[in-house]
Amino acid sequence: MVSKLLEVENLRKYYPVTAGLLARHVADVKAVDGVSFFIAEGETLGLVGESGCGKSSLGRALLRLEEPTSGQIIYRENDITSWSKQQLKELRREAQMIFQDPQSSLDPRMTIGDSIGEALLIHGVGTEKERLERVAELLQRVGLEQGHATRYPHELSGGQKQRTGIARALAVNPKLIVADEPVSALDVSVQAQILNLITDLQRELSLAYLFIAHDLAVIGQVSNRIAVMYLGQIVELAGRDDLFHQPLHPYTQALLSAVLLPDPHQPWKRTPLPGEVPSPIDPPTGCRFHTRCPRVMPVCRQEMPELRQLDGNHLVACHLYD
Repeated sequence: MVSKLLEVENLRKYYPVTAGLLARHVADVKAVDGVSFFIAEGETLGLVGESGCGKSSLGRALLRLEEPTSGQIIYRENDITSWSKQQLKELRREAQMIFQDPQSSLDPRMTIGDSIGEALLIHGVGTEKERLERVAELLQRVGLEQGHATRYPHELSGGQKQRTGIARALAVNPKLIVADEPVSALDVSVQAQILNLITDLQRELSLAYLFIAHDLAVIGQVSNRIAVMYLGQIVELAGRDDLFHQPLHPYTQALLSAVLLPDPHQPWKRTPLPGEVPSPIDPPTGCRFHTRCPRVMPVCRQEMPELRQLDGNHLVACHLYD
C-alpha cells in the first residue's frame, strides 16, 4: 500500500482582480481551480504544463507561502490549511522549497554560509559551532567548496547559486521539497548536473519532490509519476512510462510531440496547437482545452470532464474516454 506523505483535495487558488478608485473586486484569476493528487513518501511527482497554467501558484499554495482560496492540503494526515503561524513554522522543518530564480531567492547582503544557516538559526538547531559544521557539510553535499561560505551571491555562477538554494532547502532535514523549475534558468550542461544532484539526494535522504517544469524531457528524467496541468486543472496523471508511451489527453500528446528525439533517423511528427492559452480570468466553458483541441466534440464545449481513472493508475480528464 502506498504511504501518502501529502494529499491535496479540490485545491483552489484565486487572485482577485480589482478596478476603479475604490478597488472594487470585479473578477478572479483562477490560477489553480479544483486540483487533487497525492505524493507518496520518497517519490517524485512531476508537474508539467505551459507557462501561466498555475504550476508555481500550486507549489506555493501547497506550502502555504500563499494562502489557498479553498480545498484541503493534508500533510501526514493533518489538514494544514487551517494551521496557525506557529504550526506552519514546524511544517517548514518538514517541507521546503527550491525557487526558480536562484538570484532573486538569495539575499544579496548575506553570505552564502549565512543564507544556508539561517533556517538552522530560526529553528534553534544546534549550537553556533554545530551550525557552522552543518553548513560546511551541506556545501560539500551539493558540490560546493567550504570557501564558498564567505562569498556573496553576486560572486557565484548560476549553477552555484542553485546549489546554494538546494543546500538551504536541505538544512533542516525536510521530507518534502517543492522544486519550482529549478533548472529552467541554467545552461543545458549545468541543468544535467543539478538534475543528477537532485536525484542523488533523493536516493540518499529518502526525499519526496514535487518537481515543477515546463519541459517534459526534464520531467521525464526525475519523475516517478507525472501530472499534466492546463489552465489551472490537471488533465492527465500517470506513471512516467505510461505517460510517455501511451499519452491519452490531446494536450499531453501535443506536449510530447514537441520533445526532440535523440535519434535523427527516427520519424518525428510535431502536433502544433493553434491559438494561445485562454485567460484564467474567463476560462472557456466545458473542457478548458476545447478551444485548441484537434479532436473537439460538441460535448466538450458544454460539459467539463472529470479526472477519472482508466487502466491501472492512469487518470485523464477527457470526453474521448467517456
